[in-house]
Amino acid sequence: MRRALLALVCLFSCSALLLETSEFLHAQSAKTSSSRAVSGRAEAAPAGNATGAPVTMDEVNSFMRHTFGWNPDLKWQVVNIGPAEAPGVTEVDITVNAAQGQQPLVLFITPDGGFAINGEMVPFGADPFAATRQLLSRAAGPAKGPADAQLTIVEFSDLQCPHCKAAQPTIEKLLTDNPNARFIFENYPLPMHDWAYKAAGYSLCVQQQNADAFWKFVQSVYDAQDGITTANADAKLTELATAAGVNGQTAAACSANAQTKSKIDQALALGKEAGVTGTPTLFLNGRKIQNVTGTPYEVLTAIAKFQAGQGK
Repeated sequence: MRRALLALVCLFSCSALLLETSEFLHAQSAKTSSSRAVSGRAEAAPAGNATGAPVTMDEVNSFMRHTFGWNPDLKWQVVNIGPAEAPGVTEVDITVNAAQGQQPLVLFITPDGGFAINGEMVPFGADPFAATRQLLSRAAGPAKGPADAQLTIVEFSDLQCPHCKAAQPTIEKLLTDNPNARFIFENYPLPMHDWAYKAAGYSLCVQQQNADAFWKFVQSVYDAQDGITTANADAKLTELATAAGVNGQTAAACSANAQTKSKIDQALALGKEAGVTGTPTLFLNGRKIQNVTGTPYEVLTAIAKFQAGQGK
């Protein structure tokens, strides 16, 4: 019974939700329509909105202030405003920092701009994960495991992200318990992390020199996160690359070239197309698991074995 309830809770993505979410949804459903009537804003994109979305950055920030302004400890950053997968719906990606830590908040704005829906838009259909599974066949990051595996796990991760560091023991256990799985690591450096993009470049350049050294380097960066800053990133990453068993200076030079940056940008584009809104995000044969550390391991491994049994 407990396992069934956990599976129900994690039916879609097991995304972390802010404690205030239910309160804000209740309040907004009662007052949004009247506030919109006063604003008199047209449904089309307002002038000056470069995204072409029916909401502006200022409007989102004002909404957040009105909704969460009572909590002076809660801060946020609007990461992206753009079209959602559903026609006419706008997706707003927000990173929220609270006492509990950093969490993603995703809002879907209805076409008339009158309501915000909090949560995740999940695929639907007879095989709901088929499209994402096909999309992720383009994943070209460092990989290990048989290419013809029945289970392919793709991780989108940010080397500066503390949640990614925290998730690694869980991911390693999942790989140990599924030894025939294919695992692909995609760098997904978030814009609010000042040295993550640079670290992604170093990791790919370490992998070019020695495939096994890549995994050592990634773990060493996670372990050294607290000691790496914008000012010392090059020195620290060069040192860690050398310790992983490759030429650190070569990795440093390689990390800055256009080809390396192009690979990172391709991974970012792929993640965005797959619906990645925060890190770490796992895909198990196309099925997204966004809150890795918040998902009970018994649920995570049950999903992995089930997805493997569905074939590719």
